[in-house]
Amino acid sequence: MEKIGLSPEVLLRAYAAGVFPMAEGRHDPALHWIDPARRGVLPLDGFHLSRSLRRRLLRAPWRVSVDTAFADVMRGCADRPETWINAPIFELSCALHDRGHAHSVEVWEGADLVGGVYGVALGAAFFAESMFSRRTDASKAALAWLVDRLRIAGFMLCDTQFLTPHLHSLGGVEVPRAIYRRRLALALGQPADFSAPPIPGPQALVQRISQTSKRG
Repeated sequence: MEKIGLSPEVLLRAYAAGVFPMAEGRHDPALHWIDPARRGVLPLDGFHLSRSLRRRLLRAPWRVSVDTAFADVMRGCADRPETWINAPIFELSCALHDRGHAHSVEVWEGADLVGGVYGVALGAAFFAESMFSRRTDASKAALAWLVDRLRIAGFMLCDTQFLTPHLHSLGGVEVPRAIYRRRLALALGQPADFSAPPIPGPQALVQRISQTSKRG
């Protein structure tokens, strides 16, 4: 890992080169380039919709929005004992959001933000940074709506950086760095519009994922 200074423009170039920044902790002002030998990827036609998540999506009293509470989603993702989101990453990500490169999916229960996911879009590549949950399965719901949106909007790659057990249970896979870089190059050369698709209701979401998922 190498200590670095970043601007929004440098950060975008880093994503395009296949690397991303992380901090050692919320109070560490330094940032570091991360370039894993094996990369986590969530196939857009491979989201695993379990029976329990299907029931939750159809029954939970949730409302979903896009790009209406980006900073609050980031705060939710950082609200844990250990986090790699420090003040510089928060500020840089919000700057990318203001420029139309960073996006969030929010899950609401009444007026309460109960889950969400955020990331960065470049061409047809989406770099999913973090997600959080304040209700059972709310982060999984946010990810389900994200994957559906990416697929409909023409994205080719959903990068999750690392493969955690949580992401693996949802269909995530791990690929070597060289394969990831090839997929990234292809995705960067294609257009996609994160903001274009309408937000589907739970029933339409479940139906689309069930029809398109190889694991569904």
